Amino acid sequence: MESTNNTLVTELDLVGFLDLENYAMLLFVIFFVIYLLILGANAIIFTLICVTPRLHIPMYFFIAVLAVLEVFYTTVTMPRMLVDLLRSKKSISFNGCLLQIYFFHSLGISEACLLTAMAYDRYLAICTPLNYTTRMTTKFCFQLVLGCCACGFACPLPEIILTSRLPFCQSSHIDHIFCDFPPLISLACTDISTNIAVDFSLHSIVILAPIFLILLSYTKILKVIVKIKSSEGRQKAFSTCASHLIVVLTFFGTISFMYMRLTWMGSVHYDRFIAVFYAFLIPLFNPVIYTLRNKEIRDVIRRIIGSPAPACGSNRCIGF
Repeated sequence: MESTNNTLVTELDLVGFLDLENYAMLLFVIFFVIYLLILGANAIIFTLICVTPRLHIPMYFFIAVLAVLEVFYTTVTMPRMLVDLLRSKKSISFNGCLLQIYFFHSLGISEACLLTAMAYDRYLAICTPLNYTTRMTTKFCFQLVLGCCACGFACPLPEIILTSRLPFCQSSHIDHIFCDFPPLISLACTDISTNIAVDFSLHSIVILAPIFLILLSYTKILKVIVKIKSSEGRQKAFSTCASHLIVVLTFFGTISFMYMRLTWMGSVHYDRFIAVFYAFLIPLFNPVIYTLRNKEIRDVIRRIIGSPAPACGSNRCIGF
């Protein structure tokens, strides 16, 4: 750190799990196992989809892309956090901190956009089944994914630029387990109301816009489902969306609590708990949810391990 009237911050210290330092090794083992499970589970889903021709349809293409995003999303923060648990000085360069924030938010926003694209895919499949194959083409699927990533990697740039220009002249301790906008900006020795407003506005847009589009898609889907006469048909139609809805609720629910607020003076313990949930546990739950609730993926796994799977018959199951 170099001192002038305003301190030029070149290195920051992450506080991490300061109140649990006596359990650092236990936490390391727990999070290391979680990280391995995230890598393994998402790799299995991605591989199964790639090597199984019957899964080469838009729905599973999006699930495979989601698995890749989950791996990168977790890798941005967890390996460094694991290393920090084993050392007393948890330092990170200022530029490294900004890069971690940028990629963490870029991948998170890309995932939010992808979940919206998946809802649109379900809308087309259920509400316009006759036109589904002509509209949801391979080219269009790739365009949707590229659009999601472009949006994800563009949205955090204004916040990154504003944060990089802030003067820091007091503490260099980030009271969090990894770098993020709220704890970093709170260290600035100037008025940060503009940063808070920009942060709140951008996060509100990237959270509320996908939620609105997803709700719009499922409103139309429900209107179609309630018109189905047989209860079995309604249950089958709704089951195609169940896993996606669970993922949407957990993902958007936790990030809304964390980022859609105008004050950052809440409980540090609360922020850490929420961060652990949306940064580490949700990427672990998602592949489990898709595996347990997705009949075709379960059938592929049963076939690989030699367990017989019930056939869908001529009326092919297409559900989540």
